[in-house]
Amino acid sequence: MFSITILASGSAGNCALVETASTRLLIDGGISATQMEKRLAACHLSPDEVDGILLTHEHCDHARGLRVWSKRHSTPIYCNRLTAEALEKDAPDLRKDWKRFVTGSSFTIGDTTIETFPVPHDAVDPVGFVIHHQGDTLGILTDLGQATKLVQERVRMAQTILIDTNYDEKLLQEDTRRPWGVKQRIMSRHGHLSNTAVGDALVELLEWRLKRAVLGHLSRDCNRPDLAVSSVRKRLDEAGGTAVEVVYAGPIEVTPRFAVAGA
Repeated sequence: MFSITILASGSAGNCALVETASTRLLIDGGISATQMEKRLAACHLSPDEVDGILLTHEHCDHARGLRVWSKRHSTPIYCNRLTAEALEKDAPDLRKDWKRFVTGSSFTIGDTTIETFPVPHDAVDPVGFVIHHQGDTLGILTDLGQATKLVQERVRMAQTILIDTNYDEKLLQEDTRRPWGVKQRIMSRHGHLSNTAVGDALVELLEWRLKRAVLGHLSRDCNRPDLAVSSVRKRLDEAGGTAVEVVYAGPIEVTPRFAVAGA
């Protein structure tokens, strides 16, 4: 068994559960500690069974629950130095015994190997993850503004990818709640990916092992699940990727357990 379950995904908070037969990891902790506990319980797990929390970056929608979680539980938290420093600055009483990694390095937790790599986003040192287990590979791209050649190279062996699919271009342009400067930031290289950009990025991976794309971090105002899925589906089908499954992860409902190797 090697699977990913999305506990929450969106601007209000992000958290995912990665499991093997003997290792359980959380990717980010952007919902409250209580919600993290409740959603783990929905997966028939307790906090004490979590072997580590991997942080992609310090933004509150990825780290909101850590302060309370760390007071309740002794789960190791893995992040790079700049992310730890940013979180400690905002919450001085947050734990100091981080399991720090250098961006670009690899390490093991239980029976998984985690590769880290930089991604373009407006955080201090944001990262993506590639998680390996017994020949299968999971890619984690929660927040990024561009699928660079480096990013594509790092995730090319992934069978399942969780990818930032933040906005529909037309809905963002027409949105009246966001000033133009905010729209520019979202669309920038250090912002988020559009539905179109995600489709293009996934097409580049078709020659490798891609079997499933989990679309996450959808904007509440500037995207819709049906738009995101249909846009990415259309682009993949046009490129011959009809066998690739495209699914959506939202902010409230816990997704099914998706087997990394597909099916």
